[in-house]
Amino acid sequence: MIRLRHRATKGEFRLDVDIEIPDTGVTGVFGQSGSGKTTLLRCIAGLEGETGLPVHKRNIGYVFQQPGLFPHLDVAANINYGRQRATSARVDGRQVIDMLGLADMLDRKPDTLSGGEAQRVAIAAALMRSPDLVLMDEPLASLDRRRKDDLLPYFDRLHDELSIPVVYVSHDIEEVSRLCDHIVLLDDGKVVADGNLFDVLARVDIPVLSGRNAGVVLWATPVDHEDGLTRFDFGDGDIWAPGDFATSAGPLRLRIAASDVSITRARPEETTILNVIRGTLEEIHAVDTAISLLRLGVGNQQLVAQVTNRSVRRLELAVGDRVFAQVK
Repeated sequence: MIRLRHRATKGEFRLDVDIEIPDTGVTGVFGQSGSGKTTLLRCIAGLEGETGLPVHKRNIGYVFQQPGLFPHLDVAANINYGRQRATSARVDGRQVIDMLGLADMLDRKPDTLSGGEAQRVAIAAALMRSPDLVLMDEPLASLDRRRKDDLLPYFDRLHDELSIPVVYVSHDIEEVSRLCDHIVLLDDGKVVADGNLFDVLARVDIPVLSGRNAGVVLWATPVDHEDGLTRFDFGDGDIWAPGDFATSAGPLRLRIAASDVSITRARPEETTILNVIRGTLEEIHAVDTAISLLRLGVGNQQLVAQVTNRSVRRLELAVGDRVFAQVK
């Protein structure tokens, strides 16, 4: 485990964090703007707060929102700059170049790269340091949707193949849901929840996980295709989703937004909704005077539904009820 114990004060804002995170995989730090995400990363790097060990003695790789490459060096030289600062050889340079798809651009200069390509080079340079920990501060924030989509598969490979722990800051719940194993939720400089990604996202009592951020991640396996859709088996039922996912891929993550889930007491006979899943109401939490979040147990996984309080009263919903979830 890695102990994160950091305090920092900036005007009226105060960061106060004292938690442990896994020393493997990707830990996401999630919160609204101004919650302290970047401040926490800078404290870990020794750039702010009660620093303790000097920055130059912390074997940490840092990937910023903007790549920050040396404009006069080509890609290979930018990457090798990171290697020159390495204190060990725990990272295989050829593996890094392969993972990030950089082999065909090593002789190019930064001004010829797209934003996504430049960010891949910056990540490679950070990894070449053979760091004990990699910090990523919203590395996709400056990219448009298309370039994000181009870059995300490389992050998937880093997640699957990299042995170095990563702390990944983002304000995008979909990024965190896709890439992270553990999650830390920050609000006003304090940790309001942390733990296994799947467990934390299933909570309905955390304000930062309401609205568009409300939803869960399911493990599901693609099994067959029909009419441009893929049928996923999640152990206690099926979910149809748009796209042609390879059935040889094994279990994948499916993010189900709470706003895409509705509740009915009886199984609907005629509906355009393909996904109707039976579950048990585990918790009902009123977010405000209009909206509630409902957590449903579905086998050994969970769904969250966002419904109106009026609907809760009209259907007389209560914890323990057996209901049907309609997933768009």
